[in-house]
Amino acid sequence: MQAAQANISQPDILNGIDRDAVKGLLQACTDDAANAQTHWHVLTTWQGGTRSDTHVSFYEAGGQRIDKDFTIRVDEPLELGGTNQFANPQETLLAALNACMTAHYSIAAAMHGVHLEKLTIETQGDIDLRGFLGIDAGVKPGYDALSYRVTMKGDGTPEQFQEIHDTVTRFSPNRFNVATAIALNGELVVE
Repeated sequence: MQAAQANISQPDILNGIDRDAVKGLLQACTDDAANAQTHWHVLTTWQGGTRSDTHVSFYEAGGQRIDKDFTIRVDEPLELGGTNQFANPQETLLAALNACMTAHYSIAAAMHGVHLEKLTIETQGDIDLRGFLGIDAGVKPGYDALSYRVTMKGDGTPEQFQEIHDTVTRFSPNRFNVATAIALNGELVVE
């Protein structure tokens, strides 16, 4: 019985990340680029006023459809015509940026063998409502810049933490999407 138990390998988990699974994904994507292809999809439905619900029903990875069932609720604060029931689109955008980077930091730390004790990301930015409200055409409707502070604590060296930070800076999808102009193709359908 003990010999059989010895042959059962335990997953290599660090920071809640299955390092063997990540290594397997890296290898699968290296071996065949088709395994690296993903497709993301959401459907947002107006709920009245400034409220909307975004439903996540699936995504695709490596040609496989993976079903999901999540709803992201969004509203505006009272001062912007909303009911302040949920985070607003800007807070949701910043949360999505932080969440993507958080996942990447925890994976990168695990892959570098660094045990994390703490990881926080604080992000902020300013929007001049004159742009959003169409009051002044010379004012952008969005951010000029976003600032974020990453705080990490763990058993890594300062050099390891810097390497982890550099990895996230280079490869986080949402950081890339926010920091880089990407094509945004819109289509209007009137029923």
